[in-house]
Amino acid sequence: MLQFIRTNSQNKDFKFLVEKLDAELKILDGDEHLFYSQLNKTDDIKHVVLAFENDLCVGCGAIREYEKNGMEVKRMYVLPTHRNKGIASMVLKELEEWAKELKYNLLVLETGLKQPAAMHLYAMSGFAIIPNYGKYKEMGNSVCYKKMLNNF
Repeated sequence: MLQFIRTNSQNKDFKFLVEKLDAELKILDGDEHLFYSQLNKTDDIKHVVLAFENDLCVGCGAIREYEKNGMEVKRMYVLPTHRNKGIASMVLKELEEWAKELKYNLLVLETGLKQPAAMHLYAMSGFAIIPNYGKYKEMGNSVCYKKMLNNF
């Protein structure tokens, strides 16, 4: 059974999963990895969701303020041994709920063309592709998404 906890970027389990994520992205991103890694610092993220199966932390995701009414989804990752079980979808849903509780109306995120599973996850979760934003504007490998949140 999966359990979710809300924490921050100082959590040791989150730090462990981010190391695994960065190792995968270093291979996928190739020469662009240094550019992307500077945008993925996790030193002071206040909103992190961790997924646990029994006592093992198997997935994570985070949100941080992007603009007054919007949060940016960061550091989505599931251990390879636990993929294709819907864990990433559940982490993303938990992040959406947290953003709503914090009174944000919008989520944005960036992923890469070399990450088709991530692109599928975001499309299936109701995110729409948007023009690349911020520092991703000139990055041909980047694909950016947004989702409006219903705060009723």
